[in-house]
Amino acid sequence: MKSVLLLVMAVLAFASSAPAAQRAALSGAQAQIATRGYVRLTDWAGANGFQFRWVRREHTFQLSGASAKISFSVDSREAQVNGVGVWLSFPVALREGAAWLAQVDIQTALQPLLWPPRNRSGATLKSVCLDPGHGGKDPGNKVGPYLEKKYTLLLAQEVERQLVRAGLKVTLTRASDTFIDLGDRPEAAKRKNADLFVSLHFNSAESSRTVVRGAEVYCLTPAGASSTNAKGEGGGAGSFPGNRHNEKNLFLAYQVQKALTRNLAVEDRGVRRARFAVLRDATMPAVLIEAGFMSHPEEGKRIFDVGYRRQMARAIVAGLLAYKKAVEPGG
Repeated sequence: MKSVLLLVMAVLAFASSAPAAQRAALSGAQAQIATRGYVRLTDWAGANGFQFRWVRREHTFQLSGASAKISFSVDSREAQVNGVGVWLSFPVALREGAAWLAQVDIQTALQPLLWPPRNRSGATLKSVCLDPGHGGKDPGNKVGPYLEKKYTLLLAQEVERQLVRAGLKVTLTRASDTFIDLGDRPEAAKRKNADLFVSLHFNSAESSRTVVRGAEVYCLTPAGASSTNAKGEGGGAGSFPGNRHNEKNLFLAYQVQKALTRNLAVEDRGVRRARFAVLRDATMPAVLIEAGFMSHPEEGKRIFDVGYRRQMARAIVAGLLAYKKAVEPGG
């Protein structure tokens, strides 16, 4: 009897100490939709101090609170958190006139942004590993004479200079035009005891080169969830080492995406999910940045310009420092 009483007390203590979003996810109305667990958003909003408002009945709606405004569309995976695009793992569902959000999106998309994860006491962010995409025999995207591998390295070197000036230790997975296996890149960050892993890339869309532009930042897809872009990621839908940092991965990606779109005024393609090898195997919070489209006539010209890359580096550094400030104890 005593052991049962202790167990009940422990459960009640956990419930009272857990973040409000976790309590709401457990206590709000739940349903199985397309075999997945969903939470009714009016319940979740009420339990967490948000107001639910239809912008267009049964089509688009907003959750508004003291610190955030979140916009959703029914049957869509695209959302906006304080004006920054964030892709969900599963579409918002409409059931009997009510909007429902997948439990995994409550836990891995909303919670990390509304209640940012914190480092343990005394743990500060001191070092960053930058990963210039491609290199050597792997040129990456090609636009005329311009090769992605050259510009990812140039961007990484500029980000490095600015981070060092900000007082951080920086390592690069490659410092020259050399080929590095994908698996060796997060491993290099682990060997250097890096606190963050940041992979730098540029996009290309040859079939619609005059239309598609903008920045997008990827973090690892939660276990069992659907990626935004499954191109070349492999590995199945299971759990990987990088999933241990799901909350920080998402919060880091959001801070970088916000800094890029607001400081550079580029099109916001949103925070996205993928199981890229460099994200799967990272043992620290990690993101992959697609900083713009080389294939777009105007955006490409800017990417190839040293002055614009300096501004881009400044935006990336601003995002990393915003993350650092938010997660460190006392931040």
